[in-house]
Amino acid sequence: MTTRTPGQHRDPLAPVLLDGPRPQAGPVAVLPFAHAAFEAAVVSGGGVVEPLSDATRGLVWLTPDGPALAAVLAEHPGIEWVQLPLAGIEAFAAIFAAQGATPLPVWTSAKGSFAEPVAEHALGLTLAVLRGLPEKARGTSWQHPKIGISLYGRRVVIVGAGGIAVELLRLLAPWEVDVTIVRRGTDPLPGADRTVPVARLAEVLPDADVLILAAAATAETAHLIGAEQLALLKPSAALINIARGSLVDQDALVAALESGRLAGAGLDVTTPEPLPEGHPLWTAPRIVITSHSADTPEMTEPLLAERIRANVAALVTGGGFVGRVDPESGY
Repeated sequence: MTTRTPGQHRDPLAPVLLDGPRPQAGPVAVLPFAHAAFEAAVVSGGGVVEPLSDATRGLVWLTPDGPALAAVLAEHPGIEWVQLPLAGIEAFAAIFAAQGATPLPVWTSAKGSFAEPVAEHALGLTLAVLRGLPEKARGTSWQHPKIGISLYGRRVVIVGAGGIAVELLRLLAPWEVDVTIVRRGTDPLPGADRTVPVARLAEVLPDADVLILAAAATAETAHLIGAEQLALLKPSAALINIARGSLVDQDALVAALESGRLAGAGLDVTTPEPLPEGHPLWTAPRIVITSHSADTPEMTEPLLAERIRANVAALVTGGGFVGRVDPESGY
């Protein structure tokens, strides 16, 4: 019997205790605009919502406007904990670079909290591309010959080892796939058949039937998948990107699709966003683009509210924070 309500998602991450100075408890501001659900989450966590002032110790920031946030922090140095609204936090890279190894403020993001809906979407894109749905959906007449391959028993390479990858491992299990995780470090990810560092990416691409990108957008991952990497994939392979558009050289991807060097691609993310009308990706063959809809507001709002509640409780009671960001690594 199910224990979830329809469409309900869960935050898979657990709190982690700080290993350095703790932020002081104090009033929390929600900016740059009011939001009833997130203010209620602050109160539910034991905090007090107040307008921004010199007494503010916690900040829930609700937009990707990095310069505006930097200005707030410069004017209010007493802020010692900041909750960011997104899993991808590249918009705040300049702030992290300026902070460096300084322990405060403590940063938390939404990373991991959206893992269930995004992993579900990644699986949907994978099945769509393997089954040839992009071309079938565009068809205006009965198509011959029949096309499509099964996911069962295939080799899947997932770039990234965060919450999305963990949830994908669970969702992929019924298909009895062979999964290789590519990550920054070398620690094995439980449930994967093997884990390799990103330096060995080229070694594992030739055997991949599906390549799923689920890594953070950093300077190191920009155009991680370019013409060289796409050429290593076999013509029957599918590329799925639910991370950030910057991970893929889109010109190289268009060329690979137009030349028939890939079975297809499923993109929830692009560069830029929105992708302009007339961009070559829109008309490339065997591609489906879902306009960054893997996690809709209806899915993410309750997850972010729970993340805020948990981290306000940590601020107030001295417990562990969920979704901590390392300013030096940028994720």
